[in-house]
Order: sequence, then C-alpha cells, then structure tokens
Amino acid sequence: MLDIQVKGSDREVARGAARGAGRLSGGPAVAAVTLGIFTVMTAELLPVGLLTPAAADLSVTEGTAALMVTVPGLVAAVAAPLVTARVAGADRRTLLVALMVLSAVANLVSAVAGHLAVVLAARLLLGLAIGGFWALAGGLAPRLVPAAAVGRATAVVFGGVSAASVLGVPAATVLAERAGWRWAFAAAGLLSLLAATALRTLLPRLPGRGTGSPASRATGLRALAALPRRNRRVRAGLLLTLALVTGHFLAYSFVRPLLTDHARVPEALLGALLLGYGLAGLAGNLLAGSRAARSPRRTLAVIAAALGAVLLAAFAVGDTTAAGAGLLLLWGLAYGGVSVALQSWFMAAAPDDLEAATGLNVGVFCLAIALGALLGGLPADAYDLTAVLLAGAALTLAAAPVAALSGRNAPS
Repeated sequence: MLDIQVKGSDREVARGAARGAGRLSGGPAVAAVTLGIFTVMTAELLPVGLLTPAAADLSVTEGTAALMVTVPGLVAAVAAPLVTARVAGADRRTLLVALMVLSAVANLVSAVAGHLAVVLAARLLLGLAIGGFWALAGGLAPRLVPAAAVGRATAVVFGGVSAASVLGVPAATVLAERAGWRWAFAAAGLLSLLAATALRTLLPRLPGRGTGSPASRATGLRALAALPRRNRRVRAGLLLTLALVTGHFLAYSFVRPLLTDHARVPEALLGALLLGYGLAGLAGNLLAGSRAARSPRRTLAVIAAALGAVLLAAFAVGDTTAAGAGLLLLWGLAYGGVSVALQSWFMAAAPDDLEAATGLNVGVFCLAIALGALLGGLPADAYDLTAVLLAGAALTLAAAPVAALSGRNAPS
C-alpha cells in the first residue's frame, strides 16, 4: 500500500509556500530566469499546436509525430536530476546561458529539417537543455532576492511554466497558421537567443558551491534518491505530478486533431480558440495561486477533479464546435493552476533541500509530459482519437483522492 500521508496540517504544508510576501529586489534577474523557463517549456510543447501540419509535411502519422514531444520529455526527465547532482561546482549563470544556446540550436535545426529523424535528434538536444535549465533555475530564487521574497520570486519563475502551456503553444499555432510550422520553430530559436542574452546580462555570477544557502548545496545522486524516501510530502507531490501531468498531456498532445475531427472546429478558428485557452489558463493560474498558498491539498484536489470532469465532458458532449470551444476554455482554466499549486506544495515540502526537490519534480514533470504524449499516441493511432480523453480523465480523477488525503495527519 502506497504511503502518501503527509505530516502536519494543511496550513503548515502551505506555510513555506506563502513565505516571501516581500518586495522583489532582484526583479530583473528573476525576470530573465522566468523568460528562460518560458522559452524552454514553450519549445518542448511547440509540436502540440503544430502536430497536424508537421506530420503531413514530414510524411508521418500524428501519433508518430507526437514523438517530437516524447523525446525531449524523456531526455529532460533524466537530465534534470543528473545535472543537479553533477554540476554542483559550476557557475549557474554560465550553465544557464550555455543551455539556452543549446535550445536555440535545437530549435533552428528543427526548423530546417527535412526528415523526422533529424527533428528527433534536435529534440534530444532540446531535452538536455530543458531538464538542465529548469532544474538549475528552479532553485535560484534564494540567491537572487532577499529571504522574505523567496516564495514570491519562485512563484514568478515557475509562472513561466504555466505561461508556456497557456500562451506559448497558442502563439506558435497562430504563427504556424500564417507562416508555416517551421517558422514557429525558428521563432523559438530566436527567443532562446534573446533569453541567453538576458541571462548573461542580468544575472550575477552564481558559483555552485560556498554560498551557504540550501539552494546551492551540493546534491549527490545518493542524496537525491534518498529525499523522496525520507520525505513523505515530497513523495506525495511526485505522485501528484505524475498523475496530473500525464493525464493532461494524454489528451492535450492531441488537442488540435481533437478540435478539428471530434469537435468539428474549422481550421481558421484554431489559433483563436487556443489563445482563448491560454487566457483561461492565466486566469486559472491567478485563481489557484492565492488558494494554493493557503491550502495546496484542497487546491490540487479541486484541480484534479475539474480536469477529469472536463475531459469526460469533452468525450461525451464535446462533438460540436460550440461545446468543444466552451470545454476548451474550462480545460485551460483548470490546468492553468497545476504548476503553481504543485510548486506551492514542493516549496513547503522541502525548504531545506530546494535544489534537490526541484530536480526531482522537474524530472517527474518532464517524464509525465513524455508519457502523456507516448501513451496518447498509441490509442490515437490504434483506436478512436477520443480514447485519449477517457485515458486522461481516468488519470486526473485518480489524482483527486491522492491530493485530498495526502495532507492529513497520520501516525508514523
């Protein structure tokens, strides 16, 4: 039986996430890191909105084209914990700039590739950039802002993850509709170069050792593996991340064909609808942010239940343009709060092991994205496309009781 009980009240779990109400003094540096997070996550999710035209141009099925999401996700899942364990002595600014340049190269190669194998090779490099950048950047807030502002700064940085899901993909879809899918990859490459410049200019030098802060503590592989074994809250959070993100991306990886084939949405409306999804997601991020700081357990339970309900409704009644459009907006509203709610959980769960916890969470998050795209591709090719909606609903609904129960006290 899985032991997912978490010691302490829900309020105690949230206390660490609520720290940092003070004013940010390292605002430009935090903004540069946030731009970097937004850039790599947008690059990872880029194929979601381009799946149909990219598959047609590369002469593969949409299920096979979904490997463009799976490959970087799997590589990032491995890279995130390995990077935090192996580069403890390196300057963080230098590493982040190098990883962003790698992201630029990967995206620009994808933009000109004429065969899926070349795209996947470039996406493998992108996975290294994603995992390394996210894992290192996620623990930088204590080194960029005063102690009172750490919670707020971390929330801002991880807001880049939400923004990538809810704005990056729709914006890329609009660009692809007007100029072609390759230009969307080219734009991601140029944005990566811009982010690299911002990081080099705005970040101070950040030596890997000797700062004395938990975020900069050397994290060996043995210590990294031990953290979820000795910390129940971390273990519960990783399980929630796996279920929620995998369930979401089982369906969201195929949002474009679901809209056009199942909901009969005209191609001309796709960009506008996905932008609407993005705006709804930002609203969900704002709504969940304040609530997650007070009660991450209840917030995550509500998010899981809402996601599952929307996916079930999309399967049952989302076969018209009006219903599909309305449910897409509700989908964005529900998923927009996932990243900030999960981050609130992990900030409170391991405040003294911030970089290690971040590396593990990033690894599981990226693995879940890859699993969602991979597991969704199988039924999408073999069965009716709407099977991905049922599979996604099952996983997200399963996360609801985990979230609801994992914040309660239990005897050790």
